Amino acid sequence: MVFDISEVAGIGEYEKKIEKNEDPSKSRTLFEKDDKVFLVENKNTIELRTDHELAKLLKSKYESVMESRYFGRGGIEIVLAGNQFTIDELYDLVRLSYNLS
Repeated sequence: MVFDISEVAGIGEYEKKIEKNEDPSKSRTLFEKDDKVFLVENKNTIELRTDHELAKLLKSKYESVMESRYFGRGGIEIVLAGNQFTIDELYDLVRLSYNLS
C-alpha cells in the first residue's frame, strides 16, 4: 500500500520535517501540528498517535500493527506492505492522530 498524506481529507495545517540518516533506510519524515508530531513516515511503516485502549485492540486484531517506536505506548506502528487495513481506515487513524496532537 502506498500512503500519501495529501490524500487525507479533514486535517488542517501541518509541517513536514525530514530527518536524514547516514543509512537512507533509517531516514524518516515527521508531520507536526503545533510542534507536536502526529505522524512518522518510515520506509515501510507509518507511526500514529492513538490512545492506549485502541492501540491494544488494533495490535490484537492485526499482525501488521505493533507498538510505535516513536510514540511508545501512546501510538502504533503499521507495516504498509501487506497491510490489512483499507485506505479509508488508515486515513481515519491519521485524522485521529492529528486530532490527538
